[in-house]
Amino acid sequence: MNPDTFPWLSTLIFFPIVATVALPFIPDPKGKGDPIRWYALVIGLIDFVLLIYAFYTQYDFAESGLQMVEHYDWLPQLGVQWSVGADGLSMPLILLTGFITSLAILASWPVTYKPRLFYFLILAMYGGQIAVFAVQDLLVFFLVWELELVPVYLLLSIWGGYKRLYAATKFILYTAISSLFILVAALAMAFFGPDLTFDLQSLAAKDYPLTFQLLCYTGFLVAFAVKLPIVPLHTWLPDAHGEATAPVHMLLAGILLKMGGYALIRMNVELLPDAHAYFAPALIILGVVNIIYAALTSFAQRNLKRKIAYSSISHMGFVLIGIASFTDLGMSGAVLQMVSHGLIGASLFFLVGATYDRTHTLILEEMGGVAQNMPKIFAMFTTCSMASLALPGMSGFVAELMVFVGLATSDAYSLTFRVPVVILAGIGVILTPIYLLSMLREIFYGPENKELTSHEKLVDAEPREIFVIACLLVPIIGIGLYPKIITQIYDAKTTQLVAYIRPSVPSIALRETTTVASASSDLAQAEFRQAPLLKPSEF
Repeated sequence: MNPDTFPWLSTLIFFPIVATVALPFIPDPKGKGDPIRWYALVIGLIDFVLLIYAFYTQYDFAESGLQMVEHYDWLPQLGVQWSVGADGLSMPLILLTGFITSLAILASWPVTYKPRLFYFLILAMYGGQIAVFAVQDLLVFFLVWELELVPVYLLLSIWGGYKRLYAATKFILYTAISSLFILVAALAMAFFGPDLTFDLQSLAAKDYPLTFQLLCYTGFLVAFAVKLPIVPLHTWLPDAHGEATAPVHMLLAGILLKMGGYALIRMNVELLPDAHAYFAPALIILGVVNIIYAALTSFAQRNLKRKIAYSSISHMGFVLIGIASFTDLGMSGAVLQMVSHGLIGASLFFLVGATYDRTHTLILEEMGGVAQNMPKIFAMFTTCSMASLALPGMSGFVAELMVFVGLATSDAYSLTFRVPVVILAGIGVILTPIYLLSMLREIFYGPENKELTSHEKLVDAEPREIFVIACLLVPIIGIGLYPKIITQIYDAKTTQLVAYIRPSVPSIALRETTTVASASSDLAQAEFRQAPLLKPSEF
């Protein structure tokens, strides 16, 4: 590390964590937690402002490599060091983390039970989630990945709903057990070859045999499939969302799921490109299963939180398809879909929480006809639902279209493979407005439930809630109208990454050129490398 360079990333990681030390000493004379809330909000905003300043002064859009790099020896005997850096994969998600967490603190204003512990866990998650996206040492990545699970477990088990202990236990069992696969794969890669190292760049430079890559890829995939989540390792998510509070919803949907997508690109694709070439068709199939299965399951849900939770699972299927497309446009769409869904998912779950606070029910049959009493919530809920169903002019439309076009123009797969995938994924897109519009109809239209629509019980959105949704809608609409706002942050990285993994593609059995028996492998490799690609900047 250059001694003249300020440690921006380490500061962003440790500042909110260190700030929690003052929480026990903040006076709260009324016992309602108001000073504690304001303190947590100020700390969150300070860290977010520092993040924005570092982004605009230290980050170069044209650079594909790591920036703001810091290296500190920690356990040199084991090849472990505190190494952090940001590139096009991590920077958009670090920005998303700061933005969503700051809004989640504001969304948690109604929380009055044990506010010191609650905001301690929120601020600890803040630093831990930035660390997941910034660390460049695989063992340290495993440690921060595991430490981040503890606050989520406590937030679910203490402030959750009626079945909170079941949901929290299921969450910790799924994620903790699956994380062991990260540790095993990390140790195997670190001890491979003459040099013991956990540094990601050093690990990427090692010459692993294909069988070894396939085994490590499988281990990583199991761990990240739980967090993304990928069907059938998804069942913890509806239970967790079904019992969480609104701010925890925002963190789960806005940030936690993105950790799985980020790690899949960072570890599986970047470190194990040859194995990725073999697994890519399976990822696309899993992505299609996610889209259709979760959409159909969401349509059948009568619990509002679980309906939106399955919607999240469906939308993350596009991330899998984009990652496996082997095109600049598809990979760019996958990253954009993570950012877009982080914003849209956080907004929908916040509105679900606001609706529950007023109606005290999540069962759709018990709702109905509340639009006249809550016109502002109705307007915000409708707008955010339009964003979730990928309405043109909003971020979800751009992200999903980039994934579709990226796969459709990919020469890594035969036409007979691409066409059915695009059709099936399109069916999932058609299902999305069906279950979302029917959800809006059941909540806000139809016969009135007299117990719910009493003017004494139902109140419209307050300024704090309007402000939170407005903050989320600005980037959702801004990205939808001008995607370059976000794509320019990572275009250089995704282009470089696709160029790096494309030479591995000839090993895919589905590639069209393999059907021509007379074509030599050398010629096929040369043709593939010279194939023109749609650039995200040309989109």
